[in-house]
Amino acid sequence: MRKEAPIKSSQVNPTLRILVVDDHGIVREGLSVLLERDGTRKVVGSVATGEEAVIAAERLSPDIVIMDLVLPSLNGIDATRNIVKNCPRISVIALSACHTPEQVSRALNAGARGYVVKAAVGNELIRAISEVMAGRRYISPAISDLLTGGGSASTIPLSPYDCLSDREREVLHCVVGGLTSSDIARRLSLSRKTVDTYRGRMMVKLGVANRSALIRYALKYELPSV
Repeated sequence: MRKEAPIKSSQVNPTLRILVVDDHGIVREGLSVLLERDGTRKVVGSVATGEEAVIAAERLSPDIVIMDLVLPSLNGIDATRNIVKNCPRISVIALSACHTPEQVSRALNAGARGYVVKAAVGNELIRAISEVMAGRRYISPAISDLLTGGGSASTIPLSPYDCLSDREREVLHCVVGGLTSSDIARRLSLSRKTVDTYRGRMMVKLGVANRSALIRYALKYELPSV
């Protein structure tokens, strides 16, 4: 009786699917080369704006999104918030030259599972991906001391900006872009009175007294989307 050959398992470790988001083409290309170097990761998409990132995340369903924060159209923090809300299975890692406590805290509060500074070496991003895929948070050692408790989820402070509603953020982005109340009303399909109401609420929440101070606050602490 012929002995049957053993059945070989066809199960292999799946290739990690990654979406790269950065408004500089040369950065996206460099990241793609770095991430695909050992064959265990595949860049399934590469986009330049926050709005494109949200759309691509829903369409491509990657495992990881590498997210720059300063992006046109929709900043990386708000894009992260939208992706995490709409696609909670996807993990986002912020990769940014911005690393003030305010920006780091806002990115993590928006749902980013990791934060890597662009000044880091490539191996650190690979390590961050491994940590996040293992269910752990990763913050670059160079900035972890900036956060209370080293960036523990329970110790990341909320910024005043985090208290704004999604609509208030939209209005703020338009204000920073130089749009008048009438322009904003047309763009967002609101009445001018409603726009003025949103702006007034934002001033109270952010502790500023007028439109000029509101714009200065946004340029100092917010990542403009204009």
